[in-house]
Amino acid sequence: MSTRIHIPTPLRPYVARQAVVEVEAATVGEALRALVERHADLRRHLYDDEGRLRRFVNVYRNEEDVRHLERESTPLRNGDSLSIVPSIAGGADAGAAPPAAGRPAARKPPAWATGEDGLPPLSQADLLRYSRHLILPEVGLQGQRRIKAASVLVVGAGGLGSPLALYLAAAGVGRIGLVDFDRVDESNLQRQVLHGTSSVGRPKLESARERLADLNPGVRVDTYETRLTSANAFDVIRPYDVVVDGTDNFPTRYLVNDACALLGKPNVYGSIFRFEGQASVFDARIGPCYRCLYPDPPPPGLVPSCAEGGVLGVLPGVIGVIQGIETLKLILGVGESLVGRLLLFDALELRFRELTLRKDPGCPLCGEKPTIRELIDYEQFCGIVPEADGTSGLEITVRELAERQGRGDDLVLIDVREPHEYEIARIPGAVLIPLGSLPERMSELDSSREIVLHCHHGQRSMRALELLSRSGFRKLKNLQGGIDSWSREVDPSVPRY
Repeated sequence: MSTRIHIPTPLRPYVARQAVVEVEAATVGEALRALVERHADLRRHLYDDEGRLRRFVNVYRNEEDVRHLERESTPLRNGDSLSIVPSIAGGADAGAAPPAAGRPAARKPPAWATGEDGLPPLSQADLLRYSRHLILPEVGLQGQRRIKAASVLVVGAGGLGSPLALYLAAAGVGRIGLVDFDRVDESNLQRQVLHGTSSVGRPKLESARERLADLNPGVRVDTYETRLTSANAFDVIRPYDVVVDGTDNFPTRYLVNDACALLGKPNVYGSIFRFEGQASVFDARIGPCYRCLYPDPPPPGLVPSCAEGGVLGVLPGVIGVIQGIETLKLILGVGESLVGRLLLFDALELRFRELTLRKDPGCPLCGEKPTIRELIDYEQFCGIVPEADGTSGLEITVRELAERQGRGDDLVLIDVREPHEYEIARIPGAVLIPLGSLPERMSELDSSREIVLHCHHGQRSMRALELLSRSGFRKLKNLQGGIDSWSREVDPSVPRY
């Protein structure tokens, strides 16, 4: 029966650089022997002089190590695949080899040193800095020059943008654009490795520019300290070859997707929440766009942000690095990109899963009969309405709440966060009723009294207000900015998180 053998990168030079070799075999031993008979140079890497499988080479049938099955006698069934997993050296630098002596100087400088072929030249310093790229056949001199000629726009200098920008700069991407308008907060430092403690309170772009310049002064960093909008998105995105989405809100995510599709740019997507992440590449020219995956955004407040739901600090490093890998592959034109595939990562299980994405013929942006030909109002599209619609009358500021409590007004303060958040910090006098428990605990509330609802930043408590309002409660207020604003503006002794 036919069996696919997955070849690791170090062994591919001995199998004509194939990633997978298909053989006919009934057992693992037969499959390996068929492999080395076809590719004789591979034999000494798998077997010792006595014909035994080397101890530093492991073989897996599907996900099982054959050493714990029947070793080379392990039978193969239809659909089985084998993976060769050798030990790999790496991580420590053994030191650079000394330069060769006695080589005559070239009479004419090569193209990589002059840029005569249209790509930027590489200096002697570049050769040393990027030496580990240059010895990769898939990169080499030409590939590194393509990286140097490339331009990448990173939307967001936060959790995803941090590892992404660092590795793109380290790789030598010639021009990196950063879009952000936020300032560094202490709560960012758990995951946003582009910034440090000394940068707290400073604009993120200022901190990012300094860090990237120190990492690689040969990279041009352009910053856009502004919110990306329908009015400026085309002008910001147009000059760049690749756009990477590191945003944390749905209006900007749809805006980036639509602008990239309309401009014909690849959009390297990533998202994170708690212990899970997603990554893909959306390129409407050759595959689906983000709207093909998610035609409609979730209602406002239904999907909590990382500020509300939390995120494992290492997780954006994993997803951001995957985005960086996909970006460099697009620049180099090597490998198989994530176009048409959605990669799911579960940190708790430490598992990756892959789903197939298909272009939606009915997609209003990239389908057979597109109706979106210009950028729209994305706040409205995502159901985010301005306060002028009357929602402002349902909110109370933390200072107003403090004044009314000081006067002795009859108020009931309900905290709709989770118990573990309540343990971290609480407003004195608040009663904990988590949002998920509110429907069955409504009977505990007195509808004749004025109820003030609060959470961490104000999103979950607004959902609680809407729920109570639909159930007949009328004297309701949402605490604007939640307990975080209370800590900053009223009582600094209440811990921020």
